Amino acid sequence: MPENRLTVHPQPPAVAALSEAELLARIFPRLSMAGSYSEATLLGPGDDAAVVAAPDGRTLISIDTQVQDQDFRLEWPNGYRTTGFDVGWKAAAQNLSDINAMGATATSLVVSLTLPPETPVSWVEDLADGLTAGIKDLGATRCSVAGGDLGRGREISVTVAVLGTLDGGPAVLRSGAQPGDVLALAGTAGHAAAGLALLESAENVDALGERERAFLDLQCRPRPPLEAGPAARTAGATAMLDVSDGLLRDGLRLATASSAAIDLDPAQLHVLGEVLRPASELLGTEPAAWVLNGGEDHGLLATFPADVQLPPGFTAIGSVQALGSNESPSVKIAGRPADAGGWDHFAH
Repeated sequence: MPENRLTVHPQPPAVAALSEAELLARIFPRLSMAGSYSEATLLGPGDDAAVVAAPDGRTLISIDTQVQDQDFRLEWPNGYRTTGFDVGWKAAAQNLSDINAMGATATSLVVSLTLPPETPVSWVEDLADGLTAGIKDLGATRCSVAGGDLGRGREISVTVAVLGTLDGGPAVLRSGAQPGDVLALAGTAGHAAAGLALLESAENVDALGERERAFLDLQCRPRPPLEAGPAARTAGATAMLDVSDGLLRDGLRLATASSAAIDLDPAQLHVLGEVLRPASELLGTEPAAWVLNGGEDHGLLATFPADVQLPPGFTAIGSVQALGSNESPSVKIAGRPADAGGWDHFAH
Protein backbone atom coordinates (compact mmCIF):
# COMPACT_ATOMS: atom_id res chain seq x y z
CA MET A 1 0.00 0.00 0.00
CA PRO A 2 1.21 3.51 -0.72
CA GLU A 3 2.42 5.46 2.26
CA ASN A 4 -0.05 8.03 3.63
CA ARG A 5 1.37 11.48 3.21
CA LEU A 6 0.10 14.81 4.46
CA THR A 7 -0.39 17.27 1.65
CA VAL A 8 0.93 20.68 2.60
CA HIS A 9 -0.64 23.65 0.82
CA PRO A 10 1.65 26.68 0.79
CA GLN A 11 0.25 29.78 2.47
CA PRO A 12 -0.30 32.73 0.15
CA PRO A 13 2.38 35.39 0.62
CA ALA A 14 1.65 38.27 2.97
CA VAL A 15 2.69 41.85 2.31
CA ALA A 16 5.45 41.48 4.92
CA ALA A 17 7.19 39.08 2.52
CA LEU A 18 7.60 41.81 -0.10
CA SER A 19 9.38 45.12 -0.18
CA GLU A 20 7.36 48.25 -0.87
CA ALA A 21 8.73 48.37 -4.41
CA GLU A 22 7.78 44.73 -5.01
CA LEU A 23 4.25 45.29 -3.72
CA LEU A 24 3.82 48.41 -5.84
CA ALA A 25 5.04 46.47 -8.86
CA ARG A 26 2.09 44.13 -8.35
CA ILE A 27 -0.40 46.97 -7.88
CA PHE A 28 0.48 49.51 -10.58
CA PRO A 29 -0.37 47.34 -13.62
CA ARG A 30 -3.83 46.71 -12.15
CA LEU A 31 -4.65 50.42 -11.82
CA SER A 32 -4.62 51.27 -15.51
CA MET A 33 -7.47 50.47 -17.83
CA ALA A 34 -6.45 48.88 -21.13
CA GLY A 35 -2.84 49.72 -20.27
CA SER A 36 -3.38 53.49 -20.00
CA TYR A 37 -4.77 56.19 -17.73
CA SER A 38 -7.45 58.82 -18.21
CA GLU A 39 -6.80 61.87 -20.35
CA ALA A 40 -6.73 64.03 -17.23
CA THR A 41 -3.86 61.98 -15.74
CA LEU A 42 -0.84 63.44 -17.50
CA LEU A 43 1.61 61.57 -15.24
CA GLY A 44 0.45 58.51 -13.33
CA PRO A 45 1.90 56.40 -10.50
CA GLY A 46 5.65 56.12 -10.01
CA ASP A 47 6.91 59.63 -9.25
CA ASP A 48 6.72 61.74 -6.10
CA ALA A 49 3.51 63.32 -7.36
CA ALA A 50 1.03 62.80 -10.15
CA VAL A 51 0.35 65.45 -12.78
CA VAL A 52 -3.36 65.96 -13.42
CA ALA A 53 -4.99 68.29 -15.92
CA ALA A 54 -7.72 70.73 -14.88
CA PRO A 55 -9.57 71.18 -18.20
CA ASP A 56 -12.25 73.41 -16.70
CA GLY A 57 -9.78 75.66 -14.90
CA ARG A 58 -11.43 74.58 -11.63
CA THR A 59 -10.91 71.35 -9.71
CA LEU A 60 -13.37 69.63 -7.41
CA ILE A 61 -11.88 67.49 -4.66
CA SER A 62 -13.34 65.13 -2.08
CA ILE A 63 -11.97 62.39 0.19
CA ASP A 64 -13.30 59.30 1.99
CA THR A 65 -11.80 56.62 4.24
CA GLN A 66 -12.73 53.01 4.95
CA VAL A 67 -11.27 51.44 8.10
CA GLN A 68 -11.37 47.75 8.98
CA ASP A 69 -13.91 46.96 11.74
CA GLN A 70 -15.35 50.47 11.45
CA ASP A 71 -16.55 50.58 7.85
CA PHE A 72 -16.20 46.91 6.93
CA ARG A 73 -15.41 43.56 8.50
CA LEU A 74 -13.13 40.97 6.94
CA GLU A 75 -15.63 38.34 8.08
CA TRP A 76 -19.26 39.11 8.87
CA PRO A 77 -21.59 37.28 11.30
CA ASN A 78 -23.46 35.65 8.40
CA GLY A 79 -20.23 34.16 7.04
CA TYR A 80 -19.56 36.60 4.22
CA ARG A 81 -15.87 37.41 3.75
CA THR A 82 -15.10 40.90 2.49
CA THR A 83 -12.72 40.74 -0.44
CA GLY A 84 -10.17 43.31 -1.46
CA PHE A 85 -12.26 43.71 -4.60
CA ASP A 86 -15.25 44.76 -2.45
CA VAL A 87 -13.25 47.39 -0.61
CA GLY A 88 -11.63 48.70 -3.78
CA TRP A 89 -14.97 48.96 -5.58
CA LYS A 90 -16.61 50.71 -2.63
CA ALA A 91 -13.69 53.14 -2.31
CA ALA A 92 -14.17 54.10 -5.94
CA ALA A 93 -17.96 54.26 -5.73
CA GLN A 94 -18.27 56.50 -2.68
CA ASN A 95 -15.75 58.98 -4.02
CA LEU A 96 -17.13 59.07 -7.54
CA SER A 97 -20.55 59.71 -5.99
CA ASP A 98 -19.34 62.83 -4.18
CA ILE A 99 -18.23 64.38 -7.46
CA ASN A 100 -21.47 63.25 -9.11
CA ALA A 101 -23.46 65.05 -6.40
CA MET A 102 -21.98 68.37 -7.54
CA GLY A 103 -23.16 67.75 -11.10
CA ALA A 104 -19.56 67.14 -12.10
CA THR A 105 -17.40 64.38 -13.61
CA ALA A 106 -14.53 62.60 -11.87
CA THR A 107 -11.11 62.75 -13.53
CA SER A 108 -8.67 61.01 -11.17
CA LEU A 109 -8.22 59.26 -7.82
CA VAL A 110 -5.27 59.02 -5.44
CA VAL A 111 -5.17 56.24 -2.87
CA SER A 112 -3.56 55.93 0.58
CA LEU A 113 -3.39 52.31 1.72
CA THR A 114 -2.44 51.20 5.25
CA LEU A 115 -1.89 47.45 5.73
CA PRO A 116 -1.06 45.08 8.58
CA PRO A 117 2.00 43.01 7.62
CA GLU A 118 0.00 39.76 7.61
CA THR A 119 -2.38 41.00 4.88
CA PRO A 120 -2.28 38.55 1.93
CA VAL A 121 -0.74 40.04 -1.18
CA SER A 122 -3.64 38.60 -3.18
CA TRP A 123 -6.08 40.69 -1.08
CA VAL A 124 -4.19 43.86 -2.03
CA GLU A 125 -4.12 42.86 -5.69
CA ASP A 126 -7.88 42.30 -5.53
CA LEU A 127 -8.30 45.77 -4.03
CA ALA A 128 -6.49 47.31 -6.99
CA ASP A 129 -8.67 45.28 -9.35
CA GLY A 130 -11.79 46.44 -7.49
CA LEU A 131 -10.79 50.09 -7.80
CA THR A 132 -10.27 49.74 -11.54
CA ALA A 133 -13.44 47.69 -12.08
CA GLY A 134 -15.51 50.15 -10.05
CA ILE A 135 -14.30 53.08 -12.11
CA LYS A 136 -14.94 51.26 -15.39
CA ASP A 137 -18.21 49.47 -14.63
CA LEU A 138 -19.84 52.48 -12.96
CA GLY A 139 -19.17 54.49 -16.11
CA ALA A 140 -16.49 56.92 -14.90
CA THR A 141 -14.79 56.71 -18.27
CA ARG A 142 -12.78 59.91 -17.80
CA CYS A 143 -11.26 58.80 -14.48
CA SER A 144 -8.32 56.64 -13.40
CA VAL A 145 -6.03 56.15 -10.40
CA ALA A 146 -3.19 58.68 -10.64
CA GLY A 147 -1.09 57.60 -7.65
CA GLY A 148 -1.06 57.05 -3.91
CA ASP A 149 0.83 55.88 -0.86
CA LEU A 150 1.52 52.66 1.05
CA GLY A 151 1.98 52.35 4.81
CA ARG A 152 1.97 49.82 7.65
CA GLY A 153 -0.58 49.78 10.46
CA ARG A 154 -2.66 47.66 12.83
CA GLU A 155 -5.72 47.46 10.58
CA ILE A 156 -6.53 47.93 6.94
CA SER A 157 -7.34 51.52 6.07
CA VAL A 158 -8.13 52.79 2.59
CA THR A 159 -8.33 56.52 1.94
CA VAL A 160 -9.18 57.81 -1.52
CA ALA A 161 -9.18 61.40 -2.71
CA VAL A 162 -11.00 62.18 -5.95
CA LEU A 163 -10.63 65.08 -8.36
CA GLY A 164 -13.30 66.22 -10.79
CA THR A 165 -14.23 68.78 -13.40
CA LEU A 166 -17.40 70.78 -14.08
CA ASP A 167 -16.80 71.26 -17.83
CA GLY A 168 -18.16 74.80 -17.60
CA GLY A 169 -21.12 76.10 -15.62
CA PRO A 170 -21.67 76.23 -11.86
CA ALA A 171 -21.56 73.36 -9.38
CA VAL A 172 -24.88 72.24 -7.90
CA LEU A 173 -24.72 73.01 -4.16
CA ARG A 174 -26.86 71.91 -1.23
CA SER A 175 -27.95 75.47 -0.58
CA GLY A 176 -30.09 76.31 -3.61
CA ALA A 177 -33.42 74.61 -2.90
CA GLN A 178 -36.39 76.97 -3.20
CA PRO A 179 -39.96 76.74 -1.82
CA GLY A 180 -42.13 74.99 -4.39
CA ASP A 181 -39.30 72.87 -5.78
CA VAL A 182 -39.82 69.17 -6.39
CA LEU A 183 -37.64 66.82 -4.32
CA ALA A 184 -36.42 63.86 -6.39
CA LEU A 185 -34.28 60.78 -5.89
CA ALA A 186 -32.00 59.00 -8.35
CA GLY A 187 -30.76 55.55 -7.36
CA THR A 188 -31.94 53.31 -4.54
CA ALA A 189 -32.86 53.94 -0.91
CA GLY A 190 -32.46 51.37 1.84
CA HIS A 191 -30.93 48.62 -0.29
CA ALA A 192 -27.45 48.93 1.20
CA ALA A 193 -28.96 49.09 4.70
CA ALA A 194 -30.88 45.88 4.03
CA GLY A 195 -27.62 44.35 2.87
CA LEU A 196 -25.87 45.46 6.05
CA ALA A 197 -28.64 43.93 8.16
CA LEU A 198 -28.20 40.64 6.30
CA LEU A 199 -24.43 40.74 6.82
CA GLU A 200 -24.93 41.30 10.55
CA SER A 201 -27.61 38.58 10.82
CA ALA A 202 -27.44 34.86 11.47
CA GLU A 203 -28.82 34.13 7.97
CA ASN A 204 -25.97 32.23 6.32
CA VAL A 205 -24.81 33.98 3.19
CA ASP A 206 -24.85 30.74 1.18
CA ALA A 207 -28.55 30.22 1.97
CA LEU A 208 -29.70 33.64 0.76
CA GLY A 209 -31.97 33.86 -2.25
CA GLU A 210 -31.14 35.88 -5.33
CA ARG A 211 -33.14 38.95 -4.26
CA GLU A 212 -31.68 39.01 -0.74
CA ARG A 213 -28.16 38.52 -2.08
CA ALA A 214 -28.66 41.53 -4.38
CA PHE A 215 -29.11 43.78 -1.31
CA LEU A 216 -25.95 42.37 0.26
CA ASP A 217 -24.06 43.01 -2.98
CA LEU A 218 -25.17 46.65 -3.01
CA GLN A 219 -23.80 47.13 0.50
CA CYS A 220 -20.43 45.71 -0.53
CA ARG A 221 -20.36 47.18 -4.04
CA PRO A 222 -22.62 50.26 -4.28
CA ARG A 223 -23.80 51.47 -7.68
CA PRO A 224 -24.18 55.27 -7.62
CA PRO A 225 -26.01 56.61 -10.71
CA LEU A 226 -23.09 58.57 -12.14
CA GLU A 227 -24.97 59.68 -15.23
CA ALA A 228 -27.61 61.38 -13.07
CA GLY A 229 -25.44 64.15 -11.56
CA PRO A 230 -24.44 65.98 -14.75
CA ALA A 231 -27.95 65.34 -16.15
CA ALA A 232 -29.52 66.98 -13.10
CA ARG A 233 -27.26 70.02 -13.45
CA THR A 234 -28.14 70.35 -17.13
CA ALA A 235 -31.86 70.06 -16.31
CA GLY A 236 -31.63 72.93 -13.82
CA ALA A 237 -31.36 71.24 -10.42
CA THR A 238 -31.35 73.89 -7.71
CA ALA A 239 -29.70 71.74 -5.00
CA MET A 240 -28.27 68.25 -4.75
CA LEU A 241 -26.31 65.92 -2.48
CA ASP A 242 -25.12 62.33 -2.23
CA VAL A 243 -27.31 60.12 -0.02
CA SER A 244 -24.62 58.40 2.02
CA ASP A 245 -26.17 58.63 5.50
CA GLY A 246 -29.91 58.17 4.87
CA LEU A 247 -32.82 60.17 3.44
CA LEU A 248 -33.66 61.82 6.75
CA ARG A 249 -30.15 62.86 7.77
CA ASP A 250 -29.06 63.94 4.29
CA GLY A 251 -32.45 65.54 3.64
CA LEU A 252 -31.97 67.63 6.77
CA ARG A 253 -28.52 68.67 5.56
CA LEU A 254 -30.06 69.92 2.32
CA ALA A 255 -32.90 71.64 4.17
CA THR A 256 -30.48 73.33 6.59
CA ALA A 257 -28.17 74.53 3.83
CA SER A 258 -31.16 75.93 1.91
CA SER A 259 -32.99 77.36 4.96
CA ALA A 260 -36.10 75.42 4.01
CA ALA A 261 -38.25 72.48 5.03
CA ILE A 262 -38.49 69.23 3.11
CA ASP A 263 -41.72 67.25 3.02
CA LEU A 264 -41.50 63.58 1.96
CA ASP A 265 -44.40 61.85 0.21
CA PRO A 266 -45.46 58.78 2.27
CA ALA A 267 -46.84 57.05 -0.83
CA GLN A 268 -43.45 57.20 -2.53
CA LEU A 269 -41.70 56.06 0.66
CA HIS A 270 -44.05 53.07 0.69
CA VAL A 271 -43.09 52.21 -2.90
CA LEU A 272 -39.40 52.37 -1.98
CA GLY A 273 -40.02 50.14 1.03
CA GLU A 274 -41.97 47.46 -0.83
CA VAL A 275 -38.90 46.65 -2.92
CA LEU A 276 -37.16 45.66 0.32
CA ARG A 277 -39.85 43.19 1.43
CA PRO A 278 -37.84 40.01 0.67
CA ALA A 279 -35.12 41.04 3.14
CA SER A 280 -37.46 42.56 5.72
CA GLU A 281 -39.64 39.44 5.87
CA LEU A 282 -36.59 37.21 6.19
CA LEU A 283 -35.31 39.25 9.14
CA GLY A 284 -38.73 39.95 10.67
CA THR A 285 -38.58 43.72 10.43
CA GLU A 286 -40.22 46.62 8.60
CA PRO A 287 -38.38 48.23 5.70
CA ALA A 288 -39.34 51.83 6.57
CA ALA A 289 -36.28 52.34 8.78
CA TRP A 290 -33.98 51.18 6.01
CA VAL A 291 -35.58 53.57 3.51
CA LEU A 292 -35.42 56.58 5.85
CA ASN A 293 -32.21 55.97 7.78
CA GLY A 294 -30.16 53.57 5.69
CA GLY A 295 -27.02 54.96 4.10
CA GLU A 296 -24.43 53.90 1.55
CA ASP A 297 -26.72 53.53 -1.45
CA HIS A 298 -25.02 56.67 -2.78
CA GLY A 299 -28.04 57.83 -4.73
CA LEU A 300 -28.73 61.50 -5.39
CA LEU A 301 -31.26 63.70 -3.61
CA ALA A 302 -31.98 66.75 -5.74
CA THR A 303 -34.47 69.60 -6.02
CA PHE A 304 -35.89 70.97 -9.26
CA PRO A 305 -38.25 73.85 -10.12
CA ALA A 306 -41.81 72.54 -10.39
CA ASP A 307 -42.00 73.28 -14.14
CA VAL A 308 -38.85 71.30 -14.99
CA GLN A 309 -39.13 67.81 -16.46
CA LEU A 310 -37.15 65.47 -14.25
CA PRO A 311 -34.16 63.94 -16.03
CA PRO A 312 -34.10 60.16 -16.61
CA GLY A 313 -33.50 58.16 -13.45
CA PHE A 314 -35.07 60.66 -11.04
CA THR A 315 -38.37 60.05 -9.23
CA ALA A 316 -40.29 62.72 -7.31
CA ILE A 317 -40.48 61.81 -3.61
CA GLY A 318 -41.49 65.12 -1.99
CA SER A 319 -41.34 68.89 -2.09
CA VAL A 320 -39.53 71.91 -0.66
CA GLN A 321 -41.48 74.25 1.62
CA ALA A 322 -40.84 77.71 2.99
CA LEU A 323 -40.09 77.98 6.69
CA GLY A 324 -42.81 79.34 8.89
CA SER A 325 -42.29 81.98 11.54
CA ASN A 326 -39.70 80.78 14.10
CA GLU A 327 -39.49 77.43 12.26
CA SER A 328 -36.15 75.68 11.89
CA PRO A 329 -35.10 73.68 8.83
CA SER A 330 -36.59 70.21 9.04
CA VAL A 331 -37.65 67.04 7.25
CA LYS A 332 -41.33 66.14 7.39
CA ILE A 333 -43.46 63.24 6.19
CA ALA A 334 -46.88 64.35 5.00
CA GLY A 335 -46.43 67.56 6.97
CA ARG A 336 -45.46 65.91 10.23
CA PRO A 337 -41.93 66.27 11.66
CA ALA A 338 -39.70 63.24 11.15
CA ASP A 339 -36.87 62.30 13.47
CA ALA A 340 -33.68 62.67 11.46
CA GLY A 341 -31.88 59.42 12.15
CA GLY A 342 -29.32 57.99 9.75
CA TRP A 343 -25.66 57.20 10.13
CA ASP A 344 -23.30 59.21 12.32
CA HIS A 345 -19.70 58.02 12.65
CA PHE A 346 -19.38 59.24 16.23
CA ALA A 347 -22.83 58.32 17.48
CA HIS A 348 -22.60 54.63 16.50
